[in-house]
Amino acid sequence: MRTSLSLEGTLSGTTDRRNARWTFPPCVPSQCRVSSALCPPSFLRNHQKGCKSRARNTQRLKAAVHYTVGCLCEEVTSDKEMQFSKQTIAAISELTFRQCENFAKDLEMFARHAKRSTINTEDVKLLARRSNSLLKYITEKNDEIAQFNLERKAKKKNKSEDVNKSSRETVEAEAADSED
Repeated sequence: MRTSLSLEGTLSGTTDRRNARWTFPPCVPSQCRVSSALCPPSFLRNHQKGCKSRARNTQRLKAAVHYTVGCLCEEVTSDKEMQFSKQTIAAISELTFRQCENFAKDLEMFARHAKRSTINTEDVKLLARRSNSLLKYITEKNDEIAQFNLERKAKKKNKSEDVNKSSRETVEAEAADSED
């Protein structure tokens, strides 16, 4: 995916470059090709900061995935007495990261198809539909969370009713005392 910019559809409201708001799709840092001829310098500075920030976040996330895969491979090594080379761990890490990126894109598309901007559990279930055990696990966890939320909501409602009841009793008692 190559990010290219043209004047068509990039200015909002006006064609005057000084007063226009520039809006562009988010870029992929490694594939960013913003044309400096079309953009004002302030936009380029902000855009480059955004690209660098996204690149740093991506690198940090990749490092976290690599660390987690390494820890999991160490567990398998101790349990099964197998050895993993550094290249194998790196390959598993890269594969895992790419698969998570694909999952994220799929979840976004499922929500967009349903005309929503928020991903919900139904989207996650749709993503996991090919793995029966994973779908079953996600459904069970979703039901547990829903049940917990209902219980918490009921407790909150009972607590607010108790507070209202006690405050009414206090007001009634004060009114009875003032009558005496």
